[in-house]
Amino acid sequence: MKRTKGSIEAEISKAITHWEKDFLGRGSVSVKTDILRDLILVYLQGILTPAEYTVCQSKEGMLSIKNTRSELVESGLDQLKEIILSITGEEVKSFHTDLSTVTGERVMVFRLLNDLEKKL
Repeated sequence: MKRTKGSIEAEISKAITHWEKDFLGRGSVSVKTDILRDLILVYLQGILTPAEYTVCQSKEGMLSIKNTRSELVESGLDQLKEIILSITGEEVKSFHTDLSTVTGERVMVFRLLNDLEKKL
């Protein structure tokens, strides 16, 4: 049975939520994944804790939270790449992420070696 784009996107969202809980100790409030050509875009909402929002009110605090959160995610990058490979069968060429300290959402971008959308 051929898997649909939507089912793969849902599987990635579920796997990343599971990874967050196991690796970071807590998960986001919601996760949405989109496959676009050779990109997998993952939107995670509800990342920051109430204490982190308070710290983010100063520029130094904001930069500190952004740096710490980025280091945490980057330290689990091998696991994230493995999740994407196991679900899609595609290797990750590059990974980019950023966090909004205003909305508390993170965007993850996985760039694949091949155009996954074309295969689907």
